[in-house]
Amino acid sequence: MARTSIPDCQRFFNRHLSWMQFNQRVLEEARDPGNPLLERVKFLGITASNLDEFVEVRLAGLMQQVEHGNREPSADGRIPEQVLVELTSKIHDFVDEQYECWRDDLVPALDAESVRVLRRSDLRPEAREYIENFYAKTVEPLLTPVTVDPAHPFPHVLNKALCLAFLLQRKRRGSQVCLGVVTVPRALPRLVRLPSSKDSVEYVFLHDVVHAFAERLYHGYEILSAAAFRVTRNSNLYLEEEESRSILESVDMQLHRRRKGSAVRLEIEAGANQEIVDRLEANFRLSPGQVYRVNGPINLSRLFHLYEQTPRPDLKYRAFAPRELNLKPGYSSLFEEVRKRNILLHHPYDSYATVVRFIESAAQDPNVLSIKQTLYRTSENSPIVRALIEAAAKKEVAVVVELKARFDEASNIRWARNLQDAGVQVFHGVVGLKTHCKLALVARREADGQIRRYAHLGTGNYNPSTARFYTDLSLLTTDTRLTSAVHHVFNYLTAHSERAGYAPLFVAPLNLGKNFLSLIDRETAHAKAGRPGFIFAKFNSLLDEKIIQALYRASRAGVKIELIVRGACTLRPGVRGLSSNIRVRSVIGRFLEHSRIFIFGNGGDTEVFLGSADWMRRNIYERVEVIFRLKDPVLCNQLFNEVIGPYLADNLKTRMLLPDGEYVRLHETRRFAGLRNGHRFNAQEFLIEFAEGRLNLDSVPPAPAFLSRLRPPHSAAESSE
Repeated sequence: MARTSIPDCQRFFNRHLSWMQFNQRVLEEARDPGNPLLERVKFLGITASNLDEFVEVRLAGLMQQVEHGNREPSADGRIPEQVLVELTSKIHDFVDEQYECWRDDLVPALDAESVRVLRRSDLRPEAREYIENFYAKTVEPLLTPVTVDPAHPFPHVLNKALCLAFLLQRKRRGSQVCLGVVTVPRALPRLVRLPSSKDSVEYVFLHDVVHAFAERLYHGYEILSAAAFRVTRNSNLYLEEEESRSILESVDMQLHRRRKGSAVRLEIEAGANQEIVDRLEANFRLSPGQVYRVNGPINLSRLFHLYEQTPRPDLKYRAFAPRELNLKPGYSSLFEEVRKRNILLHHPYDSYATVVRFIESAAQDPNVLSIKQTLYRTSENSPIVRALIEAAAKKEVAVVVELKARFDEASNIRWARNLQDAGVQVFHGVVGLKTHCKLALVARREADGQIRRYAHLGTGNYNPSTARFYTDLSLLTTDTRLTSAVHHVFNYLTAHSERAGYAPLFVAPLNLGKNFLSLIDRETAHAKAGRPGFIFAKFNSLLDEKIIQALYRASRAGVKIELIVRGACTLRPGVRGLSSNIRVRSVIGRFLEHSRIFIFGNGGDTEVFLGSADWMRRNIYERVEVIFRLKDPVLCNQLFNEVIGPYLADNLKTRMLLPDGEYVRLHETRRFAGLRNGHRFNAQEFLIEFAEGRLNLDSVPPAPAFLSRLRPPHSAAESSE
């Protein structure tokens, strides 16, 4: 087929601007009155936390490219300097909208529900007395006031630490104005709960408490002005692994450097005295565009505390109990169940306790001889890590710990050392590659004396905490081809032992990208031969240019492509002559969509894949990732009916990406009338009620015709390969 004349720069959206649109969709949830009020507060906190990470990593990296004179255009045709200018403007606009949401939407709504965040001037006498006692006994002992003068240099301000700046003048004639800086203690809660009546919940921000008693810190000074501020620093890590004696020591050292990274953003109260702003701007060597004056509390991610501390379940999502796997008591019962059948779990609707029990049972079962596992991110007090430590005293345990999981490095270093101290063999994967695959392998001696391997393969991290609000998929299996291939992947991770192939797994960076391109091209060939071609994929981000170009070729050949991309997407859908057969949706709701699913029609012999990788360059070429084929027809039907069908029917939390780059909610537009099902349908809420047994699959609106043509494998023999 002739190549379309659309220039390359018009085929792609910019990845950074696309990410900003994702955070904008999260902000829409904070502004949506259909969501419970405290959940809206939480969504706003999530946007702030998301933006923090984006600024200290992505924006900081872009600034470095500009500083180094990089003028190489990205896929959308923009050079780094152009992107930086546009992105900075977008971030300023976004921050203004965040604070507008807080001031105009959430504060009045909270006040109507008798949930209030007060300033000192608003406090009743009993609350003032409480705050004064709290300050004297709890806050003041942790404060270190600094006055910046020739004898006292500007203090080092930690990344994202909340601080107060003061313009000070000695109470004697002729003294010069100087700057004072106080760091608000990180060890204390950002919101202080006040004594109040049972009918109301009242708070004051911790930095307001510090400000209220600042004169006690600066005796002999007159405080002319004050402002809260926060500095965000460049948090990229740079590792020379090949020259490092120990990756663990290298990452540990780089974490200390991160705390001292150059400043990339200053947030400060909108009413701050200009002299304070000028002094801070000069000290941190920032340009005016890097200064964000905010009309509200600095650091909106502190609103997580408001959500967590406010005892108002009526203002939160209804609690639900995830579906539990019905097992007999005893550590061997789960192994007995997995021997009978493959098990597919859809978290959080299916309890993550089953995965935890898999590892705990392996640790306790005397018939288990060895355990191997990867750890990318896990919870602070992880029952999985505790089980691995317990197991090390009695059996062979090998764990691949990824030390460079961004912002979890310190936690992972601590776990790695604890595991090593307990006798676990700890590895850090292949030099130069992050270990992002989610694998566990258990070798068990059965009653007949034979050794059988049991595997867990997943799309999400071994983290029971995040598993409560991330959607992910888990497979528990004894399939000999899968368990053997997982064993070979562990050999690759621990000994860099490469094989010609890892079938039935795709393994990045060895063959995953090549295999995905082959599958897309196969659909293109089917369509060119007059057979129906279909692709469905659900993942977090779509950024890889080779994959996108292959999808464009498939679309032009007539392949129908449905994509659910939660976050950034640089593919431009719906363009005549380029991508008219591609539709891209994003689902933003109560749970963070994290599962990765890939389905290829294959001329009617449908193939289904799950795994840990997004369609991003870093996943395909810079990490160890695993994609596995789901061949069990029972599980494929389960996936189609209980996961894909509901998500394609969703018209309440789904936004559709337009050719111009805008996202529109399906239930708010008639542009996609063919996708509307006649009523509002929320996939996540349906799946909660389905897991609880309150609804059945008859409640799901009819699936699009596209999905009905994708037939899962029907031969039971296929599942035994």
